Amino acid sequence: MNIEQFVPARRATSTGNLPARIEIEELPAIAVEDLCKTYRGYYAVDDVNFVVPKGWTVGLLGGNGAGKTTTIAMIMGLVVPSFGRAMVLGHDMARERHKVLKQMNFESPYVALPGRLTVRENLTVFGRLYGVPNLKARIEELIEDFELGDVLDRVTGRLSAGQKTRVAVAKSLINEPEVLLLDEPTASLDPDRAEWVRGRLRAYQQRRGATILLSSHNMAEVEQLCDFVVIMSRGRIVAMGRPRELTERFQCRDLDEVFIYLARVA
Repeated sequence: MNIEQFVPARRATSTGNLPARIEIEELPAIAVEDLCKTYRGYYAVDDVNFVVPKGWTVGLLGGNGAGKTTTIAMIMGLVVPSFGRAMVLGHDMARERHKVLKQMNFESPYVALPGRLTVRENLTVFGRLYGVPNLKARIEELIEDFELGDVLDRVTGRLSAGQKTRVAVAKSLINEPEVLLLDEPTASLDPDRAEWVRGRLRAYQQRRGATILLSSHNMAEVEQLCDFVVIMSRGRIVAMGRPRELTERFQCRDLDEVFIYLARVA
């Protein structure tokens, strides 16, 4: 496979015109190559290819059953591909997952933190699992950044959905990851809190130069955060490009219309 054809073209920003293509001199943060996953002859993921350059935010989109979750699970090394491979920071996640886990993290409102532990205990446990140096100081930073002081000593299982999401996002940044995978990170939040969380994620990415792979059904969120979008249907990639490129290509007003169109025809 010629991986160069799967390097996305980044959108221009207010800081100047960026090249339409990037040189393949630096190892991408994530490289998904000929990725397949079969279950009893059914292809949940079928020949998927894309890369995420370092420092970019890429949206992985698709309807229910499109193969997004399975793809993310293979990128995390939780599911072994039937064919192909998922690489993170140059490491094959099916074989070398242990070499890169401390440089990654994951957040999803659908994956609950241990409910009987307090927020402080959860942050402490995950910080130790990731081997975070100066852990107490790091937890204090997250308490301030995510305004967790009022829930810090409350049992996590008794928090509201919005509070749990704030804690989960804070947990995902405990080790200051280079690669962050987010599965609908603002799904349970009201619009104000969702925008607040997005602001924290943008600030973190700009400060650390982190790479984000974002799965979301909120197309406005995707348009706001993502440099590039990969859209899946029935296990395969059906479109990818910059958000504005996709709306122009499919003659739609926004990504919502693109998403609906591809969900119905792909």
